[in-house]
Amino acid sequence: MARHSELQESGDNPPSRLVRKHRLSTRLWHWINAAALLALLMSGLMIFNAHPRLYWGEYGSFEDAAWLEIVSDGTRGAINLGSSSIETTGLLGIWTDGDGIRQERAFPYWATIPSGYDLAAARRWHFFFAWIFALALTGFMLRALLNGHIARQLHIRREQWSPAHIWREIKAHLRLRPSDRESRLDYNILQKFSYIAVIFLLLPLMIFTGLAMSPGMNAAWPWLVDIFGGRQSARSVHFIAAFLLLGFFVVHLAMVLLAGPVNGLRAMITGWYRLPEASKAEEAGGKNEGE
Repeated sequence: MARHSELQESGDNPPSRLVRKHRLSTRLWHWINAAALLALLMSGLMIFNAHPRLYWGEYGSFEDAAWLEIVSDGTRGAINLGSSSIETTGLLGIWTDGDGIRQERAFPYWATIPSGYDLAAARRWHFFFAWIFALALTGFMLRALLNGHIARQLHIRREQWSPAHIWREIKAHLRLRPSDRESRLDYNILQKFSYIAVIFLLLPLMIFTGLAMSPGMNAAWPWLVDIFGGRQSARSVHFIAAFLLLGFFVVHLAMVLLAGPVNGLRAMITGWYRLPEASKAEEAGGKNEGE
């Protein structure tokens, strides 16, 4: 299949080019991963509602000191982080449900699956999508290694390690104007850092900390619990990693909107990205995946 096709637009619009940007395997994994992680996050928040406290070590109960907890005293909701307390009345700890009834739970109904308190159902949702997530991630990583996606798209070139280059990208992103060539055809250095961290650190960390919290895995692989310093430490790391992923997706969506949501969505659905004529000269420096 050709790597790109020319497309002449009518009227006064400049000609543009469609370039192949994402392979089918990348697009499938992207959408499966997005759906699975959303279901995992929302069902995980319902599971957290059963005991909205986090500890370090092997054990944790209401008698033990928690490093983070979401509490309510009947009139006020708050997040207690160590010795600090942040009021969250109306959002976390105490809030009003869709029927106008005040509820005292950590996370509100609109952020959880199911929306009504049901720990057993939340666990079923969580375990079901955890398998989808784990299998899809394994398949994607194997496919990405075999088809060269990692070498092409995530390899950090020598010039990109330059502190001046990294600082230039940081300033461009702070101005909400990432570099044109890399933002269109290649991952810039900040994208590469973040994607490497997400795919090879945070996502596997979510899987292994989830396994470490399972009593069955505790019996089969006790060393896994020891790696994280106990089941409660694994639960804390799992929670922290989940919210780091949430932060990544918020930034990712913001950058998609700033770069042009229609073009970005088309690329992730069809694989084709519309490249304006002004950027054709930059194509030589880009590294598309192609088919």
